[in-house]
Amino acid sequence: MNSFGASLRRRFGGRIQRVSIDAGFTCPNVDGAVARGGCNFCDNRSFSPSRRVRLQQVSEQLDLGMQSVRRRYDRVAGFIAYFQPATNTYAPVDQLREVYQLALGRSDDVVGLAIGTRPDCVPDSVLDLMSELALRHHVSLEFGMQTMHDAGLQWMNRAHSHEHMINAIDRARGRGFECCVHIILGIPGESHEMMMQTADEVARLGFDAIKLHNLYSVKGTPLGEEVLAGTIQMMERDAYVQTVVDFLERMSPETIVERVSGDAPPNYLIEPKWCLEKSALRLEIEQEFQRRGTRQGSRYRPPKVPPCMRPRPADNTPQSIRDQIDTRGRLPVLKMES
Repeated sequence: MNSFGASLRRRFGGRIQRVSIDAGFTCPNVDGAVARGGCNFCDNRSFSPSRRVRLQQVSEQLDLGMQSVRRRYDRVAGFIAYFQPATNTYAPVDQLREVYQLALGRSDDVVGLAIGTRPDCVPDSVLDLMSELALRHHVSLEFGMQTMHDAGLQWMNRAHSHEHMINAIDRARGRGFECCVHIILGIPGESHEMMMQTADEVARLGFDAIKLHNLYSVKGTPLGEEVLAGTIQMMERDAYVQTVVDFLERMSPETIVERVSGDAPPNYLIEPKWCLEKSALRLEIEQEFQRRGTRQGSRYRPPKVPPCMRPRPADNTPQSIRDQIDTRGRLPVLKMES
């Protein structure tokens, strides 16, 4: 695989570590802009350490995160401030610029940003800001595509369609920042063939990086309740390993693989328990490549229209979301410096 850590070492000349930051954002499928209830699998406390220990300021979270990493590793060449929980472009653009620049300016060791968001929350004003920041720093915009199948998106209560993803990547591509896509494998009702259709679509759209994530269930979520009731089962470990390798064989060899599985703290996790064994799982994936005698890109077929040649479409950001980003006043909930 074209691994994330190796790609950062090539670019920066040493170990680069992410530090998770919770700036207090919400999501448009939580606050009613497009839906309520949020994603059916989502408890942000299970995804991000910063939601398990609520801190008051972005600067404090970043300082403590860097200190923790330095205690763990002898040599760290730099840090990426990772705005992880919720939708981290869902705020007025001027305030987004302020919170991002706060993180970038905190230390010379902060070399860039990673920003998790939804494909329906990146109007052109946000993409222009990403381009501005990318002139001097590494910037990765991480889109939660999850699947190309609208039925799966509806099951999750995402409240956006795959068409939003196509529109977002075609507007974001070639602006000087990295475009990363987040995919969930094991969505109920999706066959192996459907997951491979998503793989082919990711390859067609031409993302710079990818994160693969097994669907897992945590306590206090609609998905968790269904798993506990026995109405939904999580993907088996062997099937997941096979599916990840099948998926990555279809990716371009140049696509950076930032993640091959996901997990949650044991006190939150319901199923599958095997996802807690991240190192062993990664080793099994690498061994499956070796067993097959293949590698990332072995079954990749370049799209008929190269991604760089796809036309840039008009912005289809929903008006209810655009109003929140381009016209509303400052959000007092964002964790800025006092």
